[in-house]
Amino acid sequence: MATQPDFQGSLFADVAVAPVDLAPERRTLTLGAWVDVQRSWLPEPDAVLAALVSDVPWRSERREMYDSVVDVPRLVHTYLDGDPLPHPVLGQARDRLSAHYLPELGEPFVSAGCCYYRDGRDSVAWHGDTIGRGRSEDTMVAIVSVGDPRRLLLRPRGGGSSIAVTMGHGDLVVMGGSCQRTWEHAVPKVAHAGPRVSVQFRPRHVF
Repeated sequence: MATQPDFQGSLFADVAVAPVDLAPERRTLTLGAWVDVQRSWLPEPDAVLAALVSDVPWRSERREMYDSVVDVPRLVHTYLDGDPLPHPVLGQARDRLSAHYLPELGEPFVSAGCCYYRDGRDSVAWHGDTIGRGRSEDTMVAIVSVGDPRRLLLRPRGGGSSIAVTMGHGDLVVMGGSCQRTWEHAVPKVAHAGPRVSVQFRPRHVF
């Protein structure tokens, strides 16, 4: 599968000390899709990772595959609108994302879906977040990653070259426009990796 080189952001990191506006680097894709990237954006990523691993009520899921039911290779939990998040930095991050993207999105981020990749064997297959309004409307999913770096792959639906974004400790990636309908994304397995948690902030009725 062809990949293009990762792309970098050159933006603020010390948001806990000097909270300023977001200024991510945007990559325009095809068919109205885009991806924003901001490196080392989340403050206190070590503390956030520790709180997520220890305090989130993680659960495993199972799904049908061919003629059997198998474990989903990661642990998950979703915080709905109004649920307290496991670390105050995450609430601040959600508020700042909502304020920054409000002119484009027209609404705040309200839910926080969490995925715990325990090691390199945990992964997520190609998909788009098209349950709910993402099936027919432009929307956004903002992903904050803490822990070991993992590659987020994106490819056009129906075929075409993929791109790879390595999400590092405290990095932010926002998929917007038609991205959920016209592109797919995945986190592939790797030979060796330590724990990593992604937090996906979404607007209401986007899953």
